[in-house]
Amino acid sequence: MNENKGAMSRTLPPGSQWLPVPKALELAEQRRQEGDLAAAETLCRQILQAQPRQSEALHLLGIIAHQVGNYPVALEFMRQAVAINANVPLFHCNLGELYRLNGMPNEAITAAHRALALNPKYAQALNNLGIAHYDREEFDEAIKCYRQALEIDRGYVEARSNLGNAFRALKRHDEAIACYQRAIKQNPNYADAYNNLGTSLRDIGKIDEAEGIYRKALALKPTDPAVLNNLSLAVKDFERLDEASNLLAQSIAIDPRNYKTYTYLALVRLDQNRLDEAMAACEQALAIRPEDPEALNAKGQVIFDRGQVNQALETFRKVLSLKPDMADAHNNMGNALKELGQLDAAREAYIKSLEINPKESGVYVNLADSKSFKADDPHIKGMEELLRDGPSLTPKARTHLHFALGKAYGDLRQYETSFGHLREGNALKRKQIAYDEAGVLGLFDRVRANMDRKTIESRAGQGDPSNLPIFVLGMPRSGTTLVEQIVASHPKVFGAGELTDFGAVIETVRGPDGALLPYPEFVPALEASHLRAIAQEYITRLRAISANAERITDKMPSNFFFVGLIHLVLPNAPIIHVMRDPVDTCISCFSKLFSGAQDHTYDLAELGRYYTKYVELMEHWRTALPAGRVLDIQYEDLIADFEPQARRIVEYCGLAWHKNCLVFHKTDRPVRTASATQVRKPIYKTSIGRWRVYGEHLAPLFDALGPFAPKTSGA
Repeated sequence: MNENKGAMSRTLPPGSQWLPVPKALELAEQRRQEGDLAAAETLCRQILQAQPRQSEALHLLGIIAHQVGNYPVALEFMRQAVAINANVPLFHCNLGELYRLNGMPNEAITAAHRALALNPKYAQALNNLGIAHYDREEFDEAIKCYRQALEIDRGYVEARSNLGNAFRALKRHDEAIACYQRAIKQNPNYADAYNNLGTSLRDIGKIDEAEGIYRKALALKPTDPAVLNNLSLAVKDFERLDEASNLLAQSIAIDPRNYKTYTYLALVRLDQNRLDEAMAACEQALAIRPEDPEALNAKGQVIFDRGQVNQALETFRKVLSLKPDMADAHNNMGNALKELGQLDAAREAYIKSLEINPKESGVYVNLADSKSFKADDPHIKGMEELLRDGPSLTPKARTHLHFALGKAYGDLRQYETSFGHLREGNALKRKQIAYDEAGVLGLFDRVRANMDRKTIESRAGQGDPSNLPIFVLGMPRSGTTLVEQIVASHPKVFGAGELTDFGAVIETVRGPDGALLPYPEFVPALEASHLRAIAQEYITRLRAISANAERITDKMPSNFFFVGLIHLVLPNAPIIHVMRDPVDTCISCFSKLFSGAQDHTYDLAELGRYYTKYVELMEHWRTALPAGRVLDIQYEDLIADFEPQARRIVEYCGLAWHKNCLVFHKTDRPVRTASATQVRKPIYKTSIGRWRVYGEHLAPLFDALGPFAPKTSGA
């Protein structure tokens, strides 16, 4: 966020003369300069009691109101001053700045021109005129005004910094940075120039440098909300979310009416997956500035993350009607369109986003997921050029680019290069997360220990008889999305996607003393009433998603941790377990930068160990549950013999066969998974055996998979 600096003149410009004023007015100005605004205001009002048309007293009251942030009142005082004495350039100059601050740029331009008609060499009026043009996005006009101001006063650092802002708006980053640096050289204590320089450095991906520059600005102006906000954005780029949140809290305490601060807070809360707080921050921003594009864009992201895809899409379209060149809104719109299956439109949105901002690394990941690359694709060149600036990119940005290039070179069948990028991307991502492998693998063992066959049989039939949910589970990238899409294509089924609700419900289980109980240790103590209570809370959550559907799918892959408990809580709910070749499953995980937490997938050895524990757990469920309770679907069999396998799935769910299930890729419903693009295609076989092209690089995975590894690793 760059800060354009207009100013309220405190003295007359060179060449003008002060009108005679009473001694009280001189004292009022002295009190104002000393910071005693209340005393200054009192003196001005006393003057006006004696001389109601004292224009300079009105003018000074306008300045005082401006200083306390009461812009509407300041504007009214300044209008009165001009109405009484229209021959003072200073009055018109300050009136124009107040028009601008009150969101009236056209009137600001008129007032600035009147000041210049009275004094053509009035540098500050030219500066303020430039800012008014900037606010109307007339950047070339703004540049002319700033340059004219600098011709009059070469040392006018505010105008030079504002000139940099206009260059930045036109993406002339080198010229912008040069302006800020010259302003700093002229005035090493000019915090606003540091602040604006930091923003330009963020624009070109030099986040490390930007953070350092923002900290210099903050040292000079420690209570400036603009600097606090910008520093928060820089640390957010490095995913230091708590630090970003603290900086924004400081900013809000200083200026609770700054709508931009609430928008930035919403983005931090989004990254923290605190959606209700994110929405509250959006609403606070929009209460202050109802149609601010940035705040609306953040609100659209919250709506999207809540699963309301069509509503989110309409929000992004409104954003773009207000600000057509917002790259992030185009990217967000692409994500919504992709979920809705409008893949061509999604690609166009991603491409438009990159045309506006070709340095936005995250968009390349989305674009790569939505298309097949061909030789000489300009986006590959764009990504490679960005990576050459590696030291100036955040780890997150480099991660994005490596994953996207891994996909691109895989499409080009340049598998050596492809795997190199995947390896780099995964290594970078692994450094950014805290994965407790011992704790996760221990959970598998704890589940088996606490839910043996005897424990399950002793509680059989005590749960809720509802068959509303259809669970589809398995390892990520195993084919669960395809199976859910087949089932959700049935007219009696609502496809809800990857729901976190079952896990969320069991996290609320409490003991007799009211204390929360951990899963799976609480399972042996469950009674029939507890089982039904868990079921009823889960069903209530499903009904909030769809009030009328006869059946609702829950395709959270990691629900395999809860298979035994699902059986007890909802004994009539179908549980479909999807399996795929172990190495194909793992390499498919390794090739994806997941939007959710899949922390076990970014290291081949960790991924292999996780997979073996998953297989052990699923084998445990087969022996602990009644025969046939879980339907196992082998992905390769489904691909090879589609209709019989699809009929088998539908029959197991207790549904009559419907022809729509054969044309699943035409089903119009949002799909939010890493497979959202693939599931829009008819059945294809190219994903079978895909690991073989990377075989020579997969030794750590094969070692970890042990008996589940292939006997040969050749291509």
